Amino acid sequence: MTEGAECIGAEETVLEAAKKMTRLGVGALPICGTDNKLKGMLTDRDIVVKVLGAGKDPAECKAGELAQGEAVTIGADDDAEEILRTMTGHKVRRLPVIDGHDLVGVVAQADVARALPDPKVGDLVQALSTD
Repeated sequence: MTEGAECIGAEETVLEAAKKMTRLGVGALPICGTDNKLKGMLTDRDIVVKVLGAGKDPAECKAGELAQGEAVTIGADDDAEEILRTMTGHKVRRLPVIDGHDLVGVVAQADVARALPDPKVGDLVQALSTD
C-alpha cells in the first residue's frame, strides 16, 4: 500500500488533477467530495480517453464528472486474499484503502502481486487484463 494518498476534489478540474498526478508521480487519484466522502478514482487513462479523446476541455471538466458509481474500496485490515477478490471481482487495478471513514492509502495491482504466491499473481493479471 502507498500511504498518505492525496485526493482530488470532485469540484477541481481534470487539469488540476493531471498536474497533481505529475507532481506526485502517480497514475491515479481518489476523488473526494465536498462531504469528505470518496466518490471514485480518477486515472490517467480516464483523462486521456474520457476527456482529451472525447474533445472535452480539461480546464473545464470537473474530476467528479468522471466518478462512476460507488467507489470500490478495501479496509485497512484486509489481507492480500481479500484485496485480490475485490480487485478481480470489480476489475480494478487500484483500490483506495479506508480505515473507518478515512482514506489512509491506495493499494495497487503491483502491491498485491508482491504479496501473493506466483500462481495467484498470474490469476490476478489475467483477471484484470480481460474485458
